[in-house]
Amino acid sequence: MRSAQLADGVDGITFLPRHGVNVYVLGDVLVDAGYAQLAKGVIAAVRDRGVTAHALTHAHPDHAGGSARVTRELGIPMWAPEGDAAAVEAGRTETKAGWMAPFGKFPAARVDRRLREGDEVGGFTVLEVPGHSPGHVAYWREADRVLVCGDVFFNLSLATLRYGLRHPPGPFTPDPARNRESQRRLAGLDPELVLFGHGPVLRGRGRLRAFVDAQSR
Repeated sequence: MRSAQLADGVDGITFLPRHGVNVYVLGDVLVDAGYAQLAKGVIAAVRDRGVTAHALTHAHPDHAGGSARVTRELGIPMWAPEGDAAAVEAGRTETKAGWMAPFGKFPAARVDRRLREGDEVGGFTVLEVPGHSPGHVAYWREADRVLVCGDVFFNLSLATLRYGLRHPPGPFTPDPARNRESQRRLAGLDPELVLFGHGPVLRGRGRLRAFVDAQSR
C-alpha cells in the first residue's frame, strides 16, 4: 500500500503491484474501497484523514468489495450511483455470461445516498458515464481539471501489468458501445489530471482525447 497527495485536497492510495487497485480521498470523501480483502488496509490508510463519507464509482467487487466493512468500522454513510445502488445492496454485479456470476459477488452494503448527475461529492461534480456498469459515475473538478474516471478507461493491462491507456475488460463491461460514448464524453472535458481505478495517474491535457480519436479511426 502506498499513499500520495495528487492534487489539492486529493490523495491517492494504491494497492497490489503497479497500481493494480486504486482508491482516492476527495476532500473528506473516500472514493472506492477495493476488494473485500483490502478493506483492512483501506481503513488503516484513511482512519486519521477525517473521512466522513464513502462514495463509489461503480458496483464491481474490486471497487465495492471493501465498502461494507469500511462504512461499518468507520461509521460513515455509503453513497452509490443511482444506477448501481441495487447491485451494492444485493452484493452482486451484472456480468456478460452466467459462468462469470461468482466473480461478481461481494459483501452487500446499505446505500444511504444515491448519486445522480450534477451532485457534489468532496468538491467534485458527479457525471453519469455508464457502460462498464449500468450506473457508473465519474467525479470532475473543473477548477483544476481533475477527473476521477473509475473504470471508464484503464491505464494498465491486467494481464501484463504494463501501463498504458486501454478499454476496460470486455467480460466485465456489459455495454461496450455505451462505455465508448462515456469515454468520448470524458475525453471532451480535456482533463489535466486523470485518476484511474487501475493504473497510474495520467497528467497532461489532450491525452484521453488522443486515445479516443485513435480508437475511432
